[in-house]
Amino acid sequence: MSYETVILGSWTAFILVWVVASFGAKRDIRGGGVSSVLYRSFILQVIGVVLVVFTALRVVTGTDRYAMAGATIFRNGIFMPPLAFGWIAAALVVLGVLFAIWARINLGRNWSSAPAVKENPKLVTSGSYRFVRHPIYTGVLLAAFGTALTGTAFGIGLFLIALVMFSLRINKEEKIMLGLFPNEYTSYQAHTKRLIPFVW
Repeated sequence: MSYETVILGSWTAFILVWVVASFGAKRDIRGGGVSSVLYRSFILQVIGVVLVVFTALRVVTGTDRYAMAGATIFRNGIFMPPLAFGWIAAALVVLGVLFAIWARINLGRNWSSAPAVKENPKLVTSGSYRFVRHPIYTGVLLAAFGTALTGTAFGIGLFLIALVMFSLRINKEEKIMLGLFPNEYTSYQAHTKRLIPFVW
């Protein structure tokens, strides 16, 4: 097993958990946009699960062009890390994905694919939310940073896209939460960092 396989397997697990967990999300009563509609489509959810499982099996077995295509993502990058550095990158991806999945479990049915108001909204401050206000973003950014350390254009691009996208979404989400829970969320903000535990 190579560090590239670990990274690809971790991201595959992340996508699979996200698609499956989206089945039980509460309905958005305001906001969410097109991505929310797509996540609520049962047919698209089933197709997503099938595609992820199929791709994962192809990559893991390593018997055909799917595995070769997956490995190619990590070849001929902007820079080639030494082997030990590649395994450090893989460890960061695993930790990031696990942290994001933990946060997704903590959030439960309150999760949304885009900033939105859910029916019967609930402020979650337990589990991973004790450490940061946006633990899913923290986990994904850590995993994306680990992927970027492989030196590939794919990894670096993934990290930059995640960084920009989450930076734009955080302020929108916090405005929604302040509107729904003005007192509780203000207190939560005062005691919990935004993305990096004990730092920021």
